[in-house]
Amino acid sequence: MSAGLLVAGTTSDAGKSVVTAGICRWLVRQGVKVAPFKAQNMSLNSFVTREGAEIGRAQAMQAQACRIEPTALMNPVLLKPGGEQSSQVVLLGKPVGELSARGYHGGRQQRLLGTVLDCLAELRSTYDAVICEGAGSPAEINLRRTDIVNMGIARAARLPVLVVGDIDRGGVFASFFGTVALLSREDQELVAGFLVNKFRGDVSLLEPGLDMLRDLTGRPSYGVLPFRHGLSIDEEDGLRVSLRGAVRESTVAPPVGEDVLRVAVCAVPLMSNFTDVDALAAEPGVVVRFVDRPEELADADLVVVPGTRGTVRALRWLRERGLADALVRRAAQRRPVLGICGGFQLLGEHIEDDVESRAGHVEGLGVLPVRVRFAREKTLTRPVGEAYGERVEGYEIHHGVADVRGGDEPFLDGCRVGATWGTHWHGSLESDGFRRAFLREVAAAAGRRFVPAPDTSFAALREEQLDRLGDLIEQHADTDALWRLIESGAPQGLPFIPPGAPA
Repeated sequence: MSAGLLVAGTTSDAGKSVVTAGICRWLVRQGVKVAPFKAQNMSLNSFVTREGAEIGRAQAMQAQACRIEPTALMNPVLLKPGGEQSSQVVLLGKPVGELSARGYHGGRQQRLLGTVLDCLAELRSTYDAVICEGAGSPAEINLRRTDIVNMGIARAARLPVLVVGDIDRGGVFASFFGTVALLSREDQELVAGFLVNKFRGDVSLLEPGLDMLRDLTGRPSYGVLPFRHGLSIDEEDGLRVSLRGAVRESTVAPPVGEDVLRVAVCAVPLMSNFTDVDALAAEPGVVVRFVDRPEELADADLVVVPGTRGTVRALRWLRERGLADALVRRAAQRRPVLGICGGFQLLGEHIEDDVESRAGHVEGLGVLPVRVRFAREKTLTRPVGEAYGERVEGYEIHHGVADVRGGDEPFLDGCRVGATWGTHWHGSLESDGFRRAFLREVAAAAGRRFVPAPDTSFAALREEQLDRLGDLIEQHADTDALWRLIESGAPQGLPFIPPGAPA
């Protein structure tokens, strides 16, 4: 069996995804054949593999960090929230039904452990090392009995556990100690140590606390990763940006032309794959922000209506807030609007939905000559095409089937009317030539003297970010100790920290 590690966290958004990706990129640069794994992921940001399986985008990004193709084995269980208390369950890349939180944690989750372990075993038989990511916190004692993603998988597969804490939030020492102390004796035996994330300042000021933490728990710290701006990777469990803030922490590069291009993204409920706009934000001179009020569309050169897991719910939300009327006015004025997936569907004439919302016939915004019918079978494909003379690649994840009945011209699988475009294709804006051609069309329609940069490569920027994550691990983690942990497992004789939890 190959080497392995579980990267757990004191909280959600502690940095598990980026640390996992960083460890993967560091290992692959050392010549190690490595793969990522997350047993169960809850995310509305997903990706389609080449074999047509839907997995979390974070695991697709981690596979890129490993320089391998993502597969369903890397994320066997994906939960896609459809409301406050229910989620679509995607098993081995295919949807198998909707379950309430109570129904899932009440028994279904535990029955998936065998499938999860089989996937992990297959990866471990193929790769030198498998770096696993946990979810939330391993100390969620109310869920421990049915856990298959944190200590449940660690115990079953005998994986050592590294606990990551976000010191930028404060309270990291209490979080580290409390996480261990709330685990059972058997679980604690696998928790090997800690990794501090997002530290600002002089590390020497932190060292006394790390020494005391080691004295209290008998477990070392494997490194202190400094805070770095602009390390944006595919988000997972939520939108980590302010609705009125920038799309990412990185600053906007100056424009090549005379004008910037302002992009407003409607922050619809259950927004999915909002990572589609990352490629826009990477363009010099493009300013991207999320909005939730109609007046915030006034100065936008392009409005994006993104994907959503609840098309009918998003349509209702747009109407309630006055955004629907603002979008219809923009379209009539031939001011640029782009609808992607669910955003494309709600721009159409009407929707027949007996699957997602079960609302039946619902009138759309009527901007595009499109009629949508929701099918029970989900479309999961990786289409390739051409638009504006440029090759375009994308991926589709939707139940809605669009019947396009006209328009000024085709646009990928959808259409364009005036300055309104609609398509089901996620990820199309990552195709550099197409993105530049599309932005030239938008700038012309908006009357902006904006010029796309001729040399922006989104793939190269993503590689650069993954290398920066690998650099963080290589430069600020104890890599010798980390490799021993991955290769040999948790040290024997780690002390028990009371009170613990029931076994």
